[in-house]
Amino acid sequence: MTSDFHRHVGVILAGGLGRRMGGGDKPLIALGGRPMLDRVIERLRPQEDRLVLNANGDLERFGAYDLPVVPDSIEGFAGPLAGLHAGMRWAQANVPEARFIVSAAADTPFFPGNLVQRLAASGADAEDTIALAASPAGTHPVFGRWPLAVTDALEDFLKTGESGKILVFADRYIRLNVPFEEIELPSGETVDPFFNVNTPEDAARAEEIAAVLEARAA
Repeated sequence: MTSDFHRHVGVILAGGLGRRMGGGDKPLIALGGRPMLDRVIERLRPQEDRLVLNANGDLERFGAYDLPVVPDSIEGFAGPLAGLHAGMRWAQANVPEARFIVSAAADTPFFPGNLVQRLAASGADAEDTIALAASPAGTHPVFGRWPLAVTDALEDFLKTGESGKILVFADRYIRLNVPFEEIELPSGETVDPFFNVNTPEDAARAEEIAAVLEARAA
């Protein structure tokens, strides 16, 4: 493991309310007989030395994952920015050598296996620079590399209630968009690697994609 490996903490964001799915825990929806969160952890764990899960409500429902689970400390379900803040505070308290977190969404099961490497290689190594993932579909601000140096500023921003949108905060700093290619299926169809599950229809589509990718890997 390189020294750069130890400078990162992976933060899986699972604090959403899942309204478009009818409520409940999107990350625990089964894809191919396995909870979607299993797939997200499986993709991120080889990329990060330490992982933490941001979630709200009864944290015991994630007890089987043997990961630290931290809730938002900013009240009112302030969105993924509050999850980033919770992950940053956990990293500061528990991983003194860390300088960055890399965030990933718990409802996005096909994100790149080189996410952390590519974000870290983007040149966004300064304390005023944020690297976000991008694909042909656009920028994906929930997937990013965030310097812990902005933690206090993020807390102040959230407490103002100005906005819960990630880009509104990120654009206060130097922002780099790091491009990732689409996934090509055997049929020739392409899929955005940051395809996320928001609705029952999305879940059905993710089930299809997972089956195709697993058949190809077999």
